[in-house]
Amino acid sequence: MKKLIAMEPVGTIIIVHGAFEHSGRYDQLAKQFQADGFHVIYGDLPGQGSFKGRKGHIKSFDDYIQTIKAWLFDAEENLPLFLLGHSMGGTAVIRAMEELKPSVSGVILSSPAAGLLSKASRPMEALSYVLNYLCPSLRVQRKLKPETVTTSPELIEEYKVDPLLIDRVSIRWYREFRKAIKQAFLYIDQFPDVPLLVMQAGEDLIVDRYKTLEWFHKVESKEKTYKEWLHFYHEIFNEPKRDEVYHYTLNFMQQLISKD
Repeated sequence: MKKLIAMEPVGTIIIVHGAFEHSGRYDQLAKQFQADGFHVIYGDLPGQGSFKGRKGHIKSFDDYIQTIKAWLFDAEENLPLFLLGHSMGGTAVIRAMEELKPSVSGVILSSPAAGLLSKASRPMEALSYVLNYLCPSLRVQRKLKPETVTTSPELIEEYKVDPLLIDRVSIRWYREFRKAIKQAFLYIDQFPDVPLLVMQAGEDLIVDRYKTLEWFHKVESKEKTYKEWLHFYHEIFNEPKRDEVYHYTLNFMQQLISKD
């Protein structure tokens, strides 16, 4: 876990990264939040980045929820607290909110994985249920093409040579991820009534933006905002116009803090 300390803190934000990646890809974003007065807590999720253990494998999606729980425990109690989750990290934040019901000032979801555009074929999907019991740690090739997540030439090149990105995931990981997506809808009535900002890439090639919108309409938060970033690819915080996304997010948090 990493923790950046702001000199004159106005709040704390926890950042939860997505699948196949690692926390280091959020260092710049974390430093921006720190410069604007936020303590920042973030780190590698189990099975990813520098996290010890088998890469691309988890025993249960609850591994992610418990990781978020530990990060929540490290946040200062006397400051407004925000949770930000990207893609699969967004799914993890949703499930953590539904299961843990932590006291937070607001939740921010970035292209959350409420539905996937690329799925296994029907025969492979059926086989995955069997393999999940016979050899759950078996890993299969599953690599994201950098050109599908961002339009930034600079970040595409960085993505290609990043040694911490994973390109294989286990059968158990796949089945647990798919189950968590279903549970995000199944237990949506357990999502606490907290201010919510859902931001979705308008040209997302990874997650189904219509499922994101469906989840947003179903969740019963009284204060919720949906923002679609037209012409943006999946990683909205890594797009050429990412500063616009950052300031939109920052404004959301600052407005909530000013109400306290």
